[in-house]
Amino acid sequence: MTAVHEKAEDVDEAALTAFRAEYGAQLPPVAIVIAAYNEEDGIGEVVGSIPATVGGQETATIVVVDGSTDDTAQVARKHGAMVCDVPVNRGQGAALRLGYRIAREGGAEYIVTTDADGQYDPAHIERVLTPVLRGEADFVTGSRRLGRQETYDRVRRAGVYVFAWVVSLLTGQRVTDTSFGLRAMRAEVTGAVTLNQPQYQASELLIGVISRGYRVKEVPATMRLRTAGTTKKGGNLVYGYRYSRVVFGTWWRERRAARGRRPGRPPSANTR
Repeated sequence: MTAVHEKAEDVDEAALTAFRAEYGAQLPPVAIVIAAYNEEDGIGEVVGSIPATVGGQETATIVVVDGSTDDTAQVARKHGAMVCDVPVNRGQGAALRLGYRIAREGGAEYIVTTDADGQYDPAHIERVLTPVLRGEADFVTGSRRLGRQETYDRVRRAGVYVFAWVVSLLTGQRVTDTSFGLRAMRAEVTGAVTLNQPQYQASELLIGVISRGYRVKEVPATMRLRTAGTTKKGGNLVYGYRYSRVVFGTWWRERRAARGRRPGRPPSANTR
């Protein structure tokens, strides 16, 4: 294990210890996980709009504050979130991995992710979670192409189409949106797939669950304009380059890993 990995584990363990000391270890069935970095202007409205129950299941909102230098943590707490305040900024992917671990180890059966910037409609949480609750899918993601998007950026719109085509070609499963942040899944899925990306992690998770044989479904959803703050993803060229590296890198990693796995029933074939 490298020194960087050891340091990352130390940061996670310290954050987990502080979280459990503040909130205890037991969570309700549904954990809504949000990664937030300098989102003090928007996080309150996002947290306040999350329903207390979805599909008859109690929810808990977990905000992993990723080394923010503003009042994101305080605002999230004020609006009722359980806050895991990490002092080091490591990227959305690292923050979500920590949130997934908190949810799994806290006994949550289902995890939903949404963004801290208000781009996703909280009314659609039930839409992505319901197929998982019903046992129809292991992983459900919203799709702006099946639903609606309010962005006026033609390059980003084109990128959604291009990456969806690429991932569909590489994985053999048709997908229409590879980077939608509103998703629902069985909690154990997050512990079974390999997640390494510090940023641009949506495609890594999606390609991972497809490659591992989980049942994946898309539902129509809306991508709204940001309500506050600025994007942390960089300009279009930087974003496209880095995102493509994650897509192809994850696909190649999973392809190699599949060769070493013994044949057997896919995870989605498990009965409960």
